[in-house]
Amino acid sequence: MHFSPSSFNFKYKMSQPVLEVRGLSKRFGEISAVANLDLTIYPGDVYGFIGPNGAGKTTTIRMILGLIHSDAGEVKIFGYDLKRDYRRALSEIGALVESPAFYPFLSGYRNLRLFGDLSRRVSRERIFQVLELVGLSRRAHHRVRGYSQGMRQRLGIALALLHQPKLLILDEPTNGLDPQGIREVRNLIRRISQEEKITIFLSSHLLGEMEKVCNRVGIIYRGRLIAEGDVDELLGKEQDWVEVQVQDTESAQRFLKEKFPGLNPEIKKAGWLEFKKQDRDLAEINQALVRAGFKVFSIYPHRRTLEDLFVELTGESADVY
Repeated sequence: MHFSPSSFNFKYKMSQPVLEVRGLSKRFGEISAVANLDLTIYPGDVYGFIGPNGAGKTTTIRMILGLIHSDAGEVKIFGYDLKRDYRRALSEIGALVESPAFYPFLSGYRNLRLFGDLSRRVSRERIFQVLELVGLSRRAHHRVRGYSQGMRQRLGIALALLHQPKLLILDEPTNGLDPQGIREVRNLIRRISQEEKITIFLSSHLLGEMEKVCNRVGIIYRGRLIAEGDVDELLGKEQDWVEVQVQDTESAQRFLKEKFPGLNPEIKKAGWLEFKKQDRDLAEINQALVRAGFKVFSIYPHRRTLEDLFVELTGESADVY
């Protein structure tokens, strides 16, 4: 099940977007990294920017943050044009791009104090507030060199939250983390969205994770946006697909096509068939298979996943899971 944000995330859909990207393009020599990209992020969204490694996600984020120049297109943040009003556009953004770098011999608290004072002074109370939010309050005075990779990532998110931004941009925040670390970051993103009421723009190639935490997604492939919308709209709210684990898959596929015209089951993987439910009676299908001598190990309805959608749109799933 994916995370469904509160009504805060949806009631402003008709208001001004937090982030608008129109026609954004970037080339590196002969390579087109991003081509004519359009994105729209609304107040309260947990927006997943997804695609395989090398699809153009980090390049897009760097252009949005003004870290590299675009060849074409425009970026508006809270209505401010990035090129014409750079300071105002970025004034209410917190960002974590790739792995955060900290002073290893300083504590988590001292690192936040140091970096916070470089831009504008941050209170001691705010530092402990963000450390508590990311689950590091007990390790606040421990040196960062003793932190796990997951703790460093969470400290990086704490740094991005320090000045109470209205938009938080996270680029692959679970990169290099073990399953426990990934789960901690996922839960943290949910907490930030709910407790801080911050709009979040989150890039990742982990489709399963994005499906659990995002209410809207944009899928980028080879520098181009190939889909964007609410997760429920893209994947469907109902469990309208059926998976069948059955012995002798190819023979069962031929049998079902003949027995139930229009069913069109496909072999999804070894030992498994998949077809669109289309108001079919699953008990009847199961009974027909058993009577025909097939061993049915399981049959159940499900909603398609972001990976299913990605494969459908691109014909491949390499490096995205």
